[in-house]
Amino acid sequence: MDFNLTEDQQALASLAERIFADQSTDERLKKLAQSGADLDTELWGKVAEAGLVGALLAEEHGGGELGLVGLALLLEQQGRFTAQIPLLDTIVYGVLPLLRFGTPEQVEAELPALLAGSTIVAGGLAEVGAGLPAVPKTTARRAGADYRLTGAKRAVAWLTVAHRVLVTASLDGALAVFTVAADAPGVAIEAAPTTAPWASGNLDLTDAPARLVGGAETGASVAAWIVDRARVALAAQQVGVCARGLARTVEHVNAREQFGKPLATKQGVMLRAADAYMDTEVIRVTTLEAAWRLDQGEAATEQALVARWFASEAGKRVVHACQHLHGGTGSDIDHPIHRHFLWGRQLDVTLGSGIQQLAELGRLLAHVPAQGGSR
Repeated sequence: MDFNLTEDQQALASLAERIFADQSTDERLKKLAQSGADLDTELWGKVAEAGLVGALLAEEHGGGELGLVGLALLLEQQGRFTAQIPLLDTIVYGVLPLLRFGTPEQVEAELPALLAGSTIVAGGLAEVGAGLPAVPKTTARRAGADYRLTGAKRAVAWLTVAHRVLVTASLDGALAVFTVAADAPGVAIEAAPTTAPWASGNLDLTDAPARLVGGAETGASVAAWIVDRARVALAAQQVGVCARGLARTVEHVNAREQFGKPLATKQGVMLRAADAYMDTEVIRVTTLEAAWRLDQGEAATEQALVARWFASEAGKRVVHACQHLHGGTGSDIDHPIHRHFLWGRQLDVTLGSGIQQLAELGRLLAHVPAQGGSR
């Protein structure tokens, strides 16, 4: 793959860094936590105003065609500053499926609100006891030309502030994807705090009206298309969480002294930090490869799983190392490094844990022909 970034991609990352650095400061995040606010509405408005999401789109939609590599760079910056906005979810579960599977009329009607930040989308894909992309327990039935959903999704990120939810369900025994309005009849939403301080909630559906995404016969491929991009996006966010957490840790061990010498001079500390750096770069490289392949129109499910597995397993090692190298300070829930720890652990298990990603990757590789052929 080509690891060189275009000038436009670099400019997008630079602009995102400036916005998040100015707005998502440690002081501001602490105030948000103290006020009980899960969503930084002011920052969300500034991101929309700056056109960061629009820059990812194709020229026909007024964008700069920066694609999934651009999205990875954007989400890395969000992860660096643990910015409390539903950026990943609105893009991956809202904008991208709309552009890929929506009709021209739906795109024209819904895209402006998504780009303006006035519509937030959450993703209810995973279910307790069912991995991805298994047929979910939530069921769908036809009601004339429409569909009705019954079931439950637990700990859905950004659900309590979402206007619409992307939901997987079983339709006639097969996997299908739907969107459900958060205020539709038969939709019940209850706050459900998770490890990371996102506006998460539990979703209960009782014969709720829904709109099919893609075709009923192609539901599995629609879900797989979305999940591939979600895995890459989650890994990209983890890159930022780990990179900034490690940078904070390096500052700490250089400033903190023990027996008259900086902690950074201790061999054990140096080795632990070096391992964390290598883990972070592995997540970055595998994420960019998967994003680049998807941008080229290639099948990249295996690459997305590899990136997602490293984001889980290596990411977990990094945020633990960062907290441990802060000593007792790392256990202070008000300290910034603890926020990186919480985000890293939440990303570790979102859409399945590392062992689940590895099991799915193994299942796919088991079907690859022996002599280097393709599936």
